[in-house]
Amino acid sequence: MQLDRYDTKILQILATQGRITKSHLAEAINLSISPCWERVKRLEEAGIIEGYGAKINPSIFSKKTPVMVEVTLGKHDAASFKRFEEAMQTCPEVADCFATGGGIDYILRVMVKDIDQYQRLVDSWLVSELSIERYYTYIVTKTIKHQGDTFEIDENLMR
Repeated sequence: MQLDRYDTKILQILATQGRITKSHLAEAINLSISPCWERVKRLEEAGIIEGYGAKINPSIFSKKTPVMVEVTLGKHDAASFKRFEEAMQTCPEVADCFATGGGIDYILRVMVKDIDQYQRLVDSWLVSELSIERYYTYIVTKTIKHQGDTFEIDENLMR
């Protein structure tokens, strides 16, 4: 699907203001309401807009400690990577898991109630078949900036 400047602007606005009204969105991109809303529906049907949601502050409901973890696997074969990644997908404490290049295999953001829970979690990983060779733990003491997902539109996608 080719995107033009109106589509791009719609996506940029909705990414930060998901609750914007149809009329305000149309005004912001300089289109009338009907053509603007048709574009939004087309972007939704194409799967470019996957959904809308609220950003919930989890600290209101429970205090969680964020822990950043660098993980290096002992075996670098497809089966080991798959096994580790499947375990991270199903682990509720793992908020983010990124495969990386450059010396370590993964960076995790783990959310736990306390350090004891974190250590018990890591201990369970170490006795499992996840092939973890080394891990480094970084306790987050203060969040300076947390923006969530952002995006830029590739110029090649535009007409």
